[in-house]
Amino acid sequence: QTITENFANVIHGLNANHLTDQVIQRSKRMILDTLGVGLLGSSTEVCHKVTQYKKLYRSDITSTIWGHLDFRLPPLYAAFVNGVAVHSMDFDDTWHPATHPSGAVLPAVIALSETFPQKKKATGLDLLLAFNVGIEVQGRLLHFSSEARNIPKRY
Repeated sequence: QTITENFANVIHGLNANHLTDQVIQRSKRMILDTLGVGLLGSSTEVCHKVTQYKKLYRSDITSTIWGHLDFRLPPLYAAFVNGVAVHSMDFDDTWHPATHPSGAVLPAVIALSETFPQKKKATGLDLLLAFNVGIEVQGRLLHFSSEARNIPKRY
């Protein structure tokens, strides 16, 4: 089985029943922390620079830019801008070897969740599952990366 097939099988097999109470509580804490750091980061200079995308990209389907209720972008770019906001403060969560899981996953999950039609809105449990699948995929990619294993030796 290839790595891609392994990922696909794991992702396809996950459902909300796999989320233990401990995983749910830790995920909520990670999400709250990431939102707080992202809101703080939305006022940084680097975040202001990437918000210039509003002049380039328009779409009927849009997602919120954190900290700017009147500013929306297509989901891909909203996730990018919100991810930059999270990382710009460099207070987002981390694990060893070095990576920042929530700052990459949460902005994408939230941006996509905003695009669902009203009658098919994601539940909180759906959001937690998607968030944890993203964290799991990132962890597995990190595990398979020889570059990631070398990061602690370089710093």
